[in-house]
Amino acid sequence: MANKIIFAISDSLGETAESVARATASQFDQENIDIVRIPYINQESQITDILKEAAGGKHIICHTIVSPTLRKFLHEQATVMGVQAVDIMGPVLDAVGTVAETKPRLTAGMVHKLDQEYFKKVEAIEFAVKYDDGKNPQGFEKADIVIIGVSRTSKTPLSMFLAYKKIKAANLPLVPEVPLPEELFKIPPKKVVGLVIDPYKLNNIRSERLRTMGLDGEANYATIARIEEELEYARAVMRRVHCPVLDVTNKSIEETASFVMQIIDRNRLQEA
Repeated sequence: MANKIIFAISDSLGETAESVARATASQFDQENIDIVRIPYINQESQITDILKEAAGGKHIICHTIVSPTLRKFLHEQATVMGVQAVDIMGPVLDAVGTVAETKPRLTAGMVHKLDQEYFKKVEAIEFAVKYDDGKNPQGFEKADIVIIGVSRTSKTPLSMFLAYKKIKAANLPLVPEVPLPEELFKIPPKKVVGLVIDPYKLNNIRSERLRTMGLDGEANYATIARIEEELEYARAVMRRVHCPVLDVTNKSIEETASFVMQIIDRNRLQEA
């Protein structure tokens, strides 16, 4: 007996239809059922050809076609030709439509567009981790933005927040005793943003940080004199780089990120 076929068809990639077809076929493990995926259906003639083949061998069609016109044509012609055509997505779309406040886009491939956005976000998060805290200045050239500033100005949280917005951010702590990487001066100034903060605010932040680590809150790292020295050095570096500077004293991460994203958007418009 010839193998039965489930034609998994779609006006996108057809992966969902194929997955459902394979899951179904696996329940009939004593049968020989082949799965044939046919993606990117966008013409009625394609549907007609598939229906003719399915009718000739008494095969099955399952589909995730979202185009209302093509769905209607498929089911009308399937009825005429005596072919079983199972609409995988249609009933769910209809059900959700009864409770949703908006209408479905009815655009093919939305899952894969979402997947692409997801992977961009993951890539940006991995980038932020890899190029955090000046670990590898070679990543500066690949970054959408490079954040510089003294310790405890929220460079890392800002980088991670931006990563969730699919922005690749690297950051570099500015310490007077540590030489600056040459990569910082090889990238355009518009790709760099400097963070500064009120010295007394930073004094509180650093002192609290030391205490939570079980260390002396009055250590040199947290003194006003040391902080002012670092901030003066940082501002000198920022002037040398010619980058925009943001005072983060009383700003949330969201506010700071909004400022940085405006810079990135402006850069992208200039490059377009």
